Amino acid sequence: MDNSTQKKSSIFSVITASSVGTMIEWYDFYIFGSLATIISIKFFPPGNETAAFLSTLATFAAGFVVRPFGALFFGRLGDLIGRKFTFMLTLLLMGGATFLIGCIPAYETIGFMAPVLILTLRLLQGLALGGEYGGAATYVAEHSPKGKRGFMTSWIQTTATVGLFISLVVIMLTKYSMSKEAFLNWGWRVPFWVSIVMIAVSFIIRRKMAESPVFAKAKEEGKTSTNPLKESFGNKYNFKFVLLALFGAVMGQGVVWYTGQFYAMSFLEKVMGLSEQVGSIMLWGIAFATPFFLFFGWLSDKIGRKWIMMTGIFIAIISYRPIYESMYQINDVKNKTEIVAKAAKSAEIKIVNETLSDSVYVTSKAFTDGTTWKETKTFPLNSQKQVILNDKGEKKMDVKIEATVNSAGKWTLIFWIFVQIFFVTMVYGPIAAFLVEMFPVQIRYTSMSLPYHIGNGIFGGLLPAIATALVLNAKTANKIAEAAGLGIPFDKPYLEGLWYPIIIGAVSLCIGIVYLKNKNNTAHD
Repeated sequence: MDNSTQKKSSIFSVITASSVGTMIEWYDFYIFGSLATIISIKFFPPGNETAAFLSTLATFAAGFVVRPFGALFFGRLGDLIGRKFTFMLTLLLMGGATFLIGCIPAYETIGFMAPVLILTLRLLQGLALGGEYGGAATYVAEHSPKGKRGFMTSWIQTTATVGLFISLVVIMLTKYSMSKEAFLNWGWRVPFWVSIVMIAVSFIIRRKMAESPVFAKAKEEGKTSTNPLKESFGNKYNFKFVLLALFGAVMGQGVVWYTGQFYAMSFLEKVMGLSEQVGSIMLWGIAFATPFFLFFGWLSDKIGRKWIMMTGIFIAIISYRPIYESMYQINDVKNKTEIVAKAAKSAEIKIVNETLSDSVYVTSKAFTDGTTWKETKTFPLNSQKQVILNDKGEKKMDVKIEATVNSAGKWTLIFWIFVQIFFVTMVYGPIAAFLVEMFPVQIRYTSMSLPYHIGNGIFGGLLPAIATALVLNAKTANKIAEAAGLGIPFDKPYLEGLWYPIIIGAVSLCIGIVYLKNKNNTAHD
């Protein structure tokens, strides 16, 4: 075997070991979001499903919020000790936290300790992921030959989407292997438990990896940093690039990514009510789009990183409202012909425990195009069997929509998910190489990790919760205005959540166009 073949084999073994481990960490991180609806029922106080779901989204977001702290802690460790040791540690931390989430007793068993423990383990997940990505991206980049950094690091960029894909596959296989009641009772824990096996396999693979040759050389020559945090953020010249990376690229990339994958999934499930079909829709969309991470990583080696990323952000922010309006119309029952003979409405009392009950009204409809639609209105009752009122004297009510669309509608939704993830691949595919090349080797892990995890963890991670809150506020404003005889201020409240990624993306786009340079393979090492 000649030297070039040996080198090629070595590079792809590095990519495999790094990518598999990172993919598993993303899997661990995302099954929480994928099972958010069940988690909200199991670990938060009963009686208000909407409030419980928002609390779950907030807990999900908390894992993103602490990612920058993980980036600082593990980034410093990676620049002081080495890349390999650091992301071995993050792998074990993530795996242990994920496994334990699947072991926590439900709220009905341990009360308020349930959400407290969930939040604690979610924070540990966030800290671990904060240290994982920078290490993996840096490790692969420092093994890559010049001229191929974009393509080589783009394999790492696929891991987030592949991790989400695998989490959905495991959830669906688990769900279909047992009854609905068994899955809701205990089966949802299986995807969390499976992660411990994946972590063990990845740990064995990573243990055999050597240290990054670039870092090893710098360490041998005594050129590693003695204080990575000070050199990264205390040095005005370097800190300028940290800020440019954050506000000119990663902030926009973060909202494009989380809109295309997480807000889209939440929209399908919570707004459109497609809880039974959301998994397969997301899976197909992800499968079709994922190869484009590699394509845009490769392309960035040829023409530079900047304009690919800026184009992705631009197309995304001008397309979101038309895309989501098209998605919404697919199962908007106002535009469909109802089969009146199949309509059904019932009222019943559903016993929750010995003292409380809920007044539940179910309305079912079927339509000529194959769409089905069911609305469940739940009114909590007190011990006197009276409807509970809120602070404004209104009846407390939780509304849940469960719908299905026909085959044509499903494939249209798959297409729109593909389009959104295609935008993600344009922005996310080249960004690892872009960040690596902005910073010198002795502080690279620390310097690139912080803007990445603020952009994704804060601006991106908060997107589902903020966007959902904006939609709920728009609906509330409509009710208040309508009651006051003022008309409806928001004619399409389900689109109001999109203003968050549109505005954040637009700000990042403007900064990136003006201040970022279109360089490729311009590394410090």
